[in-house]
Amino acid sequence: MKKSLKFISTLCVLTLMLTLFAACGGSKTAPTTDGSTTTTDTPKDTATTNKDIPTLVWWIIGGQVPDTFSKGIDAMNAYTAEKIGVKIDIKVASWGDWDTKINTIVNTGEPFDIMFTNSGKYSKQVAMGAFADITDLVQSETPDLYKLIPEKVWEGTKIGGKYYSVPTYKDSALTQYWVLDDKYVQKYNIDINNIKTLQDLDKPLRDMKAGEGKSFYPLPMTQGEGLNGFFNGYDDLTLGFTPIGVKADDASRTVVSVLEQPDIMAGLNLFHQWYQDGIINPDAPTKTENDKGRPFFAAQAFPGAEVNWQINDAVQKYDMFQNYGPIYTTSTIQGSLNAISANSKYKKEAMKYLELVNTDPKLRNMLAFGELGVDYQNVDGEKVIERMSDTWPLAAYSQGTFFNLAVTKGAPVDQWEQVKKLNDAATSSTLLGFGLDVSSIQTEVANCQAVWDKYRYELITGASDPEKMVPKITAELKSAGMDTIMKAAQEQINNYFK
Repeated sequence: MKKSLKFISTLCVLTLMLTLFAACGGSKTAPTTDGSTTTTDTPKDTATTNKDIPTLVWWIIGGQVPDTFSKGIDAMNAYTAEKIGVKIDIKVASWGDWDTKINTIVNTGEPFDIMFTNSGKYSKQVAMGAFADITDLVQSETPDLYKLIPEKVWEGTKIGGKYYSVPTYKDSALTQYWVLDDKYVQKYNIDINNIKTLQDLDKPLRDMKAGEGKSFYPLPMTQGEGLNGFFNGYDDLTLGFTPIGVKADDASRTVVSVLEQPDIMAGLNLFHQWYQDGIINPDAPTKTENDKGRPFFAAQAFPGAEVNWQINDAVQKYDMFQNYGPIYTTSTIQGSLNAISANSKYKKEAMKYLELVNTDPKLRNMLAFGELGVDYQNVDGEKVIERMSDTWPLAAYSQGTFFNLAVTKGAPVDQWEQVKKLNDAATSSTLLGFGLDVSSIQTEVANCQAVWDKYRYELITGASDPEKMVPKITAELKSAGMDTIMKAAQEQINNYFK
């Protein structure tokens, strides 16, 4: 009996020791974005170094995620875990779904740490309490990041005198371009130097349509974009609501109903005519994603941007020509922002990560181009790269500064110096620095947005007749509270510019 008891006791001790060894060597406990933990198998020699490394959830905008995406993220995480003890889990909201997805995340309180946002959403999200106040944090925890970004750009992100996001220091002054596939420029003898206005596009687009046939659409559109930059002439007060604005060069700073302005009506009428004549694709009001290889499109851009479009679209050559700007508005500065969740348990870590994105060329290139040796290769250190694939889904403009980003082979070597010169040469909207405080008019803004969302796809793609639709939309907007918003906006503007 004693021998049996002694055997059982020895067996228990051995079992306990094996359990302890397994616990020490075979798993790791990693914090998640909501502060809980997940346990996964890891090699024994990495358990100590990995167990305290947080993985931050970053929601960002982009294209279709390829199967190789996770390998690119793994390479980034290996680098940043060693540099600053932080990893990232990048969630990609597609171009067509981004509005809906981000609204859902904010409205439901789904956990995240960092979120890409812009002027169309930023002030509303701040008013909802979604984002952390980083005014003190950015200066105390990430002084290099604070010094990197010019004061004017930081000022453009302020709401109520506080910072709630890190602005992307890039082509922060808006410069709008029109882009044509060169094969059509050559085929139809299009003189791009004489295309200055929307009306000037009429003949080349019609020549292309006549020459290429019934199923060819020279001006392809999607529902959310229409013709990119069409409303640029009106400062949207950072509201992100097209029907209300101030003409960017209006010294009186008068708030107007944008859809009813003569220049906007003329453009909408031209779109409608183009839609009827088959120049714009018939599915434009329902199409959510652009096709590759568009014959013509418009974009906010900078010198050399066409090189990456050529790679992405498999087009031999794009001809890009400027048609508006450069101009600073509060909304252009807020065109690319990354905010930290008010509920994140890793605010300092998130700030450190955004600082590294904006100051470390190696990480910046990986975010913009993908996995080194797979999606791109270095040509001149980390200053010039050559892209090897067109599948990396992340949009470089949404991540961090351009001024530590490599130039893509084929673009001007001084590309980013040219962008800085555009910023330096930019004029300013008469409302620069002003951002509308929507806290007292959130109901009216939401109601008016619902009205605009009901009709805008049909209107901005030319599918509906603006002579009939604009009066209808305007009447419904007034019933939803547009006059209240305009009055509040005018009062705030008058007080701000006393």
